[in-house]
Amino acid sequence: MWDKSEICFIKQPEKYFLSKKEEQELISCHRLQKDKRIADRLKTVLALNNGYSYEEVSNLLLLDENTIRNNYELFMERGLSDLLTYNYVKPLSYLSEDELEELDKHLQYKMYLHSKDIRHYIEKTYKVRYTLEGVRALLERLNYVYKKTKHLPGKGDLKKQKSFEKKYRRLKANKEKEDRIYFMDGVHPLHNSMLCNGWIKKGTEKAVKSNTGRDRLNINGACNIETAEVIIHEDVSVNAQSTIALFDKMQAHQPSGKLFVIADNAKYYRSNLVSAYLTQNNRVRLIFLPSYSPNLNLIERLWKFYKKEILYDKYYETFKEFKQKTKMFFQNIENYKEELIALLKDNFYYPLEIYSKT
Repeated sequence: MWDKSEICFIKQPEKYFLSKKEEQELISCHRLQKDKRIADRLKTVLALNNGYSYEEVSNLLLLDENTIRNNYELFMERGLSDLLTYNYVKPLSYLSEDELEELDKHLQYKMYLHSKDIRHYIEKTYKVRYTLEGVRALLERLNYVYKKTKHLPGKGDLKKQKSFEKKYRRLKANKEKEDRIYFMDGVHPLHNSMLCNGWIKKGTEKAVKSNTGRDRLNINGACNIETAEVIIHEDVSVNAQSTIALFDKMQAHQPSGKLFVIADNAKYYRSNLVSAYLTQNNRVRLIFLPSYSPNLNLIERLWKFYKKEILYDKYYETFKEFKQKTKMFFQNIENYKEELIALLKDNFYYPLEIYSKT
């Protein structure tokens, strides 16, 4: 046991001895930690890293200075894994960068429902033992989140989807300066609140009012992902006539250059009326996505963003109020430009590719 006269001569750790990556990992672990003893260990290292003395950390955490020193030495000698557990069984090795990369690839192709199963896989494959909190912190570090799966069209063709992307990349690289590329689609938001996940205090409920009507909006829209410009046409229904009206708005908005419009295979986009319009007007070039490929139509991300801002956990007493809120959202879309540009990047996602390998 150290006495006070000995402790004063113990060298303090240098300030900021943790790398930014290590500091963030400790903070992530602390957020997930339920064991107060381990939480105190993490806070000890973080406080010392910020320049607090052993005595100051001892006073803050109400722990003796010997415990503070032991926590620090445990981390410096054995690393985060030892810090996160009592009754520690020393692993044969730690995950190297190559192993982390290999684990990341494995998790992209095989989905686990429970973190305990990932812990078992890591221990079996790499002979490294993690606590559940350690596994969750590791997953956060690798940019994994716990969320629901999505339905996938069963008839999608991965080869055709990949072929579309190659053509899109060529078009993007070779178009003229004044040409624009738009992604187009229709959306039909219902006048009713949409429930969503959120953090709610345990033992309580959060309720949102709902409507009994079935009124809905019918919006045909086009989005330029490079500029986050959005052009919409709201009508009684989304059909050939509303599509032509949208094309007219797009040309008025962009008076020069060609408009390359990427769309799905909805019947009204392939109608004789739209075909006749395109024949007479060579500025608009319609490009069809492969069938069953909603993952390639980037405007879907815009519709999801709109629902999050306007529909999720929102209640509108009247359809008129709901319609006005929607109108104001699109009229003021410039307010969301920074978020939309980040959201609408053409990093196409291929769930079919992952699905085929699971």
